[in-house]
Amino acid sequence: MSKLNGKVALVTGASRGLGKGIVRALGGEGASVMMTARGNERLATAAKELAALGVDVLAEAADVADAADVDCIFERLMSRFGRLDVLVNNAAAFEGGPIDELSTEAWDHVIATNLRGPFLCTRASMRIMKRQGGGRIINIGSISAQRPRFESAPYTTSKFGLTGLTHVTALEGREHGITCGCLHPGNILVERREEEQPEPMTSIKEIADVVRFMATLPPHVQMLESIVLPRDQLYLGRG
Repeated sequence: MSKLNGKVALVTGASRGLGKGIVRALGGEGASVMMTARGNERLATAAKELAALGVDVLAEAADVADAADVDCIFERLMSRFGRLDVLVNNAAAFEGGPIDELSTEAWDHVIATNLRGPFLCTRASMRIMKRQGGGRIINIGSISAQRPRFESAPYTTSKFGLTGLTHVTALEGREHGITCGCLHPGNILVERREEEQPEPMTSIKEIADVVRFMATLPPHVQMLESIVLPRDQLYLGRG
């Protein structure tokens, strides 16, 4: 029997790349999945592809940094499924450059998507999961949260912040049967990287399988943080 039969998941940033792969992995384990992303056309195409594979999906376009949009997707979620067992905060943005040349618009966009969005979705999920008596929240971080690269100030800062949000959520969720963990991937071979691969990569499926593993852990098991990257990627010892 599939480990997520009867369970409901919500995945943000799900129209392509890792998010789409996560929906496929969780759906393949029996979960019903609500998938959301900003681009309505691409999201609809992804949902159609996944439904053809047998995944029970509900797609709703939204900007996770917009509180009104987040309220709407959770209303749709509860109207359709009536519960939420797994939240995957995957939506992310990247804008970089030297700190002294960064615009405030670039900073605000990345922080809003990568940190405000997970906060808003976590807040809504905690309200539901507390009433249910349990649930699991999985945040998609980055190895940049521990080993920053040059010219990545907004992204790196947001991922450090996401680690803090993970720890606080895990602490506050503990007495309510809610777990929260953060997966820090290294390089992933997403669509934009298919033409050029200057560094070692992991596949989308390999990282999505780790998310599935985290989602199917026994409810009393807390996987607080995990780092998954290509063996040959420069991480250990990089500076």
